Amino acid sequence: MQKVKEKITGVVLAGGKARRMGGVDKGLIQWQERPLISYAIDALSTLTDQILINANRNQQAYQRFGYPVIADQGGYFDATHSADSDNGEPHYHGPLAGILTAMKRAKTPYLLTVPCDTPLIQGEHLWRMWQTVTDSQADCCVANDGQRLQPVFLLLDCRLSDSLEAYLTAGERKIDRWLQQHHLVEADYSDVPELFQNINTPEQLSALEKPQ
Repeated sequence: MQKVKEKITGVVLAGGKARRMGGVDKGLIQWQERPLISYAIDALSTLTDQILINANRNQQAYQRFGYPVIADQGGYFDATHSADSDNGEPHYHGPLAGILTAMKRAKTPYLLTVPCDTPLIQGEHLWRMWQTVTDSQADCCVANDGQRLQPVFLLLDCRLSDSLEAYLTAGERKIDRWLQQHHLVEADYSDVPELFQNINTPEQLSALEKPQ
């Protein structure tokens, strides 16, 4: 177990705008009397002690969870009020920008990313990704719920950071297109697709029930 923990840096992706949630920072929303991000942290902590939180706002609030908080860097997050920002707000370039920032920060061979808004995921489920990568010796692993990829559930070799930086510099943003450039394997979660329920609206938050 300890050897595995030394190989993985976990990252919670909490850097988006949450438009459908009315702009409220999803990671800090309460569910079952806990902030959503705390479930992601608990899941990651079973595989690693090295965890980063990728957040482009409310950094002080996220620092209270006791892990380093990193904002998108390298020009892929523009905190200025630019012409193409929405209503003068900062504009975001998707999760790959946060993933690249984390890859450059990580001191481990691998990076494991999870979103901040899927509270049903637990550590035992993330182990499946590690086993899939080690069995195949692949560059990267993405979760598949049986019907579609869940591309922000990723386990990546950090040596791919140069490739990702070049991809973003070229103006590309789609995760699946970048992943297909490398030796990619899929971790099969078709037996538990409900784990990937994420919270995008207040209605979804109200409807989500914790498995018994």
